[in-house]
Amino acid sequence: MRFLIDECLHPSLAAVAHGAGHEAHHVNFLGLASTKDHDLIPRIVEGDFVFVTNNAADFRRLYRAQPVHAGLVILVPQAPPGRQRALFAAVLGEIGGEDGLINEVLEVTLDGDEVVFSRYVWPAAE
Repeated sequence: MRFLIDECLHPSLAAVAHGAGHEAHHVNFLGLASTKDHDLIPRIVEGDFVFVTNNAADFRRLYRAQPVHAGLVILVPQAPPGRQRALFAAVLGEIGGEDGLINEVLEVTLDGDEVVFSRYVWPAAE
């Protein structure tokens, strides 16, 4: 799987993905820092990236207009880098060897210290 990490998350998440055998880039590494969210979408879709963010509201809205996408991962809690890495590692474990998250969103939250996943089709069938 190919991941693109949003600038609102720590760049070290790319190394977590690399360690699990995935390709990953942080927007800062691609010269896309400060790019408007709506301007990132073409790059995400064309690159067949699973996008990782904690900007749920904006990217749910933007992904609603995408008929086909590689997937969206939303790390819900605002967290320090170490916690972000742990949550993203849990995401990679949850996805496992699957072919991806085609047209799906995987949201990750915490209930105390327990990681909770919510996975759903997006955009939702109408």
